[in-house]
Amino acid sequence: MKPIRAVVHGASGRMGQEVVKALRQEPGTELVGTVDINVPQDFLEFTDGSRVPISSNLEHILDTCQPDVLVDFTVASAIRTAAPVVIKRGIHLVIGTTGLGADDLERFDSLARANRIGVVVTANFALGAVLMVHLAQLAAKHLDYAEIIEQHHHLKVDSPSGTALATARAMLEARDKPFCQPPGEAAQPSRGQVVEGIPVHSVRLPGILARQEVILGGPGQTLSIKHDVISRECYMSGVILAVKEVIKRQGLVYGLDALLGL
Repeated sequence: MKPIRAVVHGASGRMGQEVVKALRQEPGTELVGTVDINVPQDFLEFTDGSRVPISSNLEHILDTCQPDVLVDFTVASAIRTAAPVVIKRGIHLVIGTTGLGADDLERFDSLARANRIGVVVTANFALGAVLMVHLAQLAAKHLDYAEIIEQHHHLKVDSPSGTALATARAMLEARDKPFCQPPGEAAQPSRGQVVEGIPVHSVRLPGILARQEVILGGPGQTLSIKHDVISRECYMSGVILAVKEVIKRQGLVYGLDALLGL
């Protein structure tokens, strides 16, 4: 079976660099090109002497390299522009960029179905984080109070994080009633941004990579579900899974949990 030909969009970013490395190491995938907004040369060169094309011109890379899949780790405004260009060429799309809304997802789904290709969008590729959300969703059925504390490095631009937003939505979907709030507390700014009835507290500091804790409470007890990212390497198994699965799909798949059968 031929390896899956992949292009990385946002290849010079922190996550993009890890994806480039992972795709080169995975036997089932082949990195054939890269795209980034700031490109000082025509090729991305590696220590083993090999190289792949790099350009700020997405269409040039797509037409020259003929990938099966494009993996995107850029910003929301960039993928909104890039997605139609990619999808209309019949190229599958894996999106790890956060900040996309329901309208974006509906548009991507419609384009993907019309062009008979797959699009995977997920806020978090770490398998542990996906399991954290799944466990929080299970617990939300039984405990009526909940809060989320999410911590990331100081360069993360969005707040709350996409994972925190996805967690809150999943937890509310599991219930047949809203979460309870302490009387008189919900409107106070110090209580965090309320998402789906759950206060979400965002911390942005150097020295932190990514950490989230879901705390649920009931009479006489609390339950904490916590996930820590030690290095960005943890995201790569999820990225590789998405790349291998997206070529089997048509339309949009939201969340890595759908690929894991959770």
